[in-house]
Amino acid sequence: MFNRDRSLPVHSTRPGSRRWQRRNSLSLITPQAPACAGSLKPQGTLGLPQAVVREAGMLELVFAQMRIAELEKSLAEARNAAITDPLTGAFNRRGFYDMFERELARSLRTGSGLALALIDLDNFKHLNDALGHQAGDDALVHLVNVLRSAMRPSDVLCRFGGEEFILLLPDTSLADAESAISRFRQEFAAQPLPGHDYSLSFSAGVVIQTPTETLDALIGRADTATYAAKRAGKNCVIAA
Repeated sequence: MFNRDRSLPVHSTRPGSRRWQRRNSLSLITPQAPACAGSLKPQGTLGLPQAVVREAGMLELVFAQMRIAELEKSLAEARNAAITDPLTGAFNRRGFYDMFERELARSLRTGSGLALALIDLDNFKHLNDALGHQAGDDALVHLVNVLRSAMRPSDVLCRFGGEEFILLLPDTSLADAESAISRFRQEFAAQPLPGHDYSLSFSAGVVIQTPTETLDALIGRADTATYAAKRAGKNCVIAA
């Protein structure tokens, strides 16, 4: 049996409501953004304004330059640490060998004299025994400070080992080198060790480079002259 309450769809020929028609027609209109030419600004990377992008690029460049400067400074410090004596700040053997090769090449090219002095602090063991190793370190630093205050900027100072130092004097004759080292010796002897009532002195041997002489042979001659100064009573300079 059919359900009598079920009604069939009715198709009406009456025109629809004007309100309904207006609502449907309005829903078909796509919203448009306002077209104001002056309201939009040029956009950069990731939608950021170009001015912001430029400033970010400049900051990145500045940071990169700062990083490069830091790396160059670290490299210079590492190189300086590799060629200097950590206690006195004078060149170590490695640094001295590099400087000697440079000065030797210049001396051979120009024909100028290249003098070398081997300086040995007198009674260093007695100083350590009497005042302690810290006083011994202070004496080495004091010697370097006195020499640096008297030497020329072109001279090269090296801590060769223990209480022995080498002073390289470019463009210097044997007589002038002996005179300079004797003056340094007098200045050093006249200045007691800072913080201690203790007088210091050194002995030195001075030699001049010959064209065919090796560095080892040159230092050997200077060492022999230094021992001669020790045997002569110390606190003196002998030229060989």
